[in-house]
Amino acid sequence: MKGGAPRTVWLTNEADPRAVSARSVAQTLDRQNRAVHLIWNPGFGDIIQMIPITRAGRLLVDEVGTEGRVCAQVLVIGRAREPFTDGPLIGVESIVAWLESWGVCRRWPAGPPLPAPQSYDADRGRRQWARGGHFGCSQVPGSSTPDPGGIDIRRIT
Repeated sequence: MKGGAPRTVWLTNEADPRAVSARSVAQTLDRQNRAVHLIWNPGFGDIIQMIPITRAGRLLVDEVGTEGRVCAQVLVIGRAREPFTDGPLIGVESIVAWLESWGVCRRWPAGPPLPAPQSYDADRGRRQWARGGHFGCSQVPGSSTPDPGGIDIRRIT
């Protein structure tokens, strides 16, 4: 990790959380050598940690995932078009407390992520990114994905 403000990036895997387990997502990512820090199924509360938070995750583009003292990647089983914050968030308190223990502030410098498909055109500026905190993948410099969609950030932090 290159140092700087700690941050977390929230992503979705575009799968039905009622049909896909956190374990199966972890196995698929492991086979693809695309590990993230946490995989979370908010409907069931399943949480799997794939790699230590002190290592860079492998889903962000270029080297942006190496920026910050930590740059945690939390992959939520769900779809960008169906905000996961509209349903149960079993385990979110423990995830956010864990992130906070690593210095990730409970703020969203870029504001709430836009809903899909508007999130394809989201601001991905470095100014907000440099402040650290929580971000949707659609707000990460260099990213081109719409996830996690229009989530209610107040329900997370």
